Parts: sequence; structure tokens; C-alpha cells
Amino acid sequence: MPPQFLIPIFFIVFVVTVIMVGIYNKFVRYRNRIEESWSRIDVALKRRANLIPTLVQVIEGYSAHENKIFEEKIRQLSGGTDSSRMEKESKITKSLGGLLAIAEAYPDLKASENFLDLQNSLDEIEREIQEARNRYNGYIGRFNTLVESFPSSLIAQKFGFVKQDYLSLELATQREMPSVDFK
Repeated sequence: MPPQFLIPIFFIVFVVTVIMVGIYNKFVRYRNRIEESWSRIDVALKRRANLIPTLVQVIEGYSAHENKIFEEKIRQLSGGTDSSRMEKESKITKSLGGLLAIAEAYPDLKASENFLDLQNSLDEIEREIQEARNRYNGYIGRFNTLVESFPSSLIAQKFGFVKQDYLSLELATQREMPSVDFK
């Protein structure tokens, strides 16, 4: 083969290689952004978990006669051996929602500056969780689009990139308050 035919072949191979490397790097970039977003969610969830015992103590102080209810809520918030982190967080959210519903029964508590500060902190953390979840799901959407789109789907198959699941954490402050029966 004459050398003039090799130049276009090398050029085509070079262009295809550059495109493949670019697509691979895009997968890596989104995977890293997904991990970073998950880290932000994790930090916010840890902040929420650290706030819960203080919130429980403040509410307990206003309702000493309902210790049994609070002991159960504390056990639910701190214990458990769930296999999935999201299952555990969902249970914590539901318990926290129930705890906030109990607090609604005490007007003095709702007016307490200490309780209001804690509730505002909880609202701020819940907003951070929501924002981080939205960012996470946005990156998941972009990543999944790459996994399914051609030609990036070929690279996804070759390097083991697979579709990811969206995150759907409930927020304690955005749930309907459940009815509470003190019997």
C-alpha cells in the first residue's frame, strides 16, 4: 500500500480513539460527580442524625408522661440493622415525622426558642438533603443517558458502566404529619 493511503487510515483511527477516550472520560467524570453528590447527601444525613437526639430531649422535657412513646421513637431512630442505608433513612424520616407530630400537641414547646432553633436547623438540613438529592439524580440522569446512547453505549458495555438507580429519600419536614393517638 502506498503511504498516501495510510495517512487517512491513521487519521480515522486517531479520531475514533480521541472520541472513545472522550466518552470514557465523560463516564468517569459523571461517576465521580455521582460519588461527590452522594457524599453531600451522606454529610447532611449525618448532621440530621446528630440533631435528632437533641430534638428528642427537648420534646421529652415537655411531655414526661409519654416516655413510653419517646423511648420507642428513640429506639427506632438509633437502632436497627437494616441491610440498606436508604431503608434505614426512610424509617428515620418516618419516625422523625411522628416525633414532630407529637411536638405539635404542645403549644408551649412549639413556641420555645430552643425548639424553634432545632426545627429551623432541621428544615435547613432537609433543604440541603433535597438539593443534594436533586444534584445526585441529575448526574444519574446524565450518566444513564450516556449508558444508553450510541456510541457511548458501546464503551459502557466494554468498561462495565451500567445504569444507576435514582435516589428517592423522603424528607421529614415535607411529609404529612401522621395522626397521633396517646392511648
